[in-house]
Amino acid sequence: MKTFPPLGEDETLDSFYHGRILVIQKKKGYRFSVDAPLLADFIQTHASDSVLEIGAGSGIVSLLLSVKPFRRLLCLEVQRSLAELAERNIRLNRLEGRIRVVEKDLRQFRPRIKFDVIFSNPPYIKAGTGMPSRSAEKAIAKHEIKCDIFDIMRLTGRLLKKNGRAYFIYAATRSEDFRRALDEQKMKIRTLRWVFPRPDRPARWFLAECDFGASASTILPPLIVHDEKGQYTGEMERIFAGVAHG
Repeated sequence: MKTFPPLGEDETLDSFYHGRILVIQKKKGYRFSVDAPLLADFIQTHASDSVLEIGAGSGIVSLLLSVKPFRRLLCLEVQRSLAELAERNIRLNRLEGRIRVVEKDLRQFRPRIKFDVIFSNPPYIKAGTGMPSRSAEKAIAKHEIKCDIFDIMRLTGRLLKKNGRAYFIYAATRSEDFRRALDEQKMKIRTLRWVFPRPDRPARWFLAECDFGASASTILPPLIVHDEKGQYTGEMERIFAGVAHG
């Protein structure tokens, strides 16, 4: 049974996957959105996989991914406040034996190993655009302040095994930058899925499985977040429950 920790006045405790995963978040700092469970659901892992998350935040994607098989998972996070929060969440869910946090700028990260799986939910907002939050924690998580998609792909290209797989969720409006960053590393999209907020709205995100060997891309059916009445679709309800793919 999980032990519920004392929370700070600026924190909430949220549960996912019918209580299997607990997550402490800041009330006014960075809080994850629907894109986190979407990415966790999309990632495919095997029991022997060594996995890296680039930009872990509170650790939410790695925590949700823990219901799937892997050998070990390393969470890379540049912000001390979020790295410490991710460590608390790992302890809360008793995942210390499977998941570890490293607080470091990805541009200075030099591990001695390569990874079978790398994934990231990167900052979407291009440097010099948009209005950054007054919260530095939020701003760094959402805007390309500490890194951009090209930095993330350079690290991915360097640390992914030749037969490895990389998974991303990214803003639909940045698809050309994403493809250019992939091309620089001689990587290709193997599987692509567009995510629409509603059936009558433009795509907001896309999910991409990438590797070094793909000869063609498989386009999956679109994922619709809300139906015409504004309710979560059946697939989204299954994703939130952690049972979308069994």
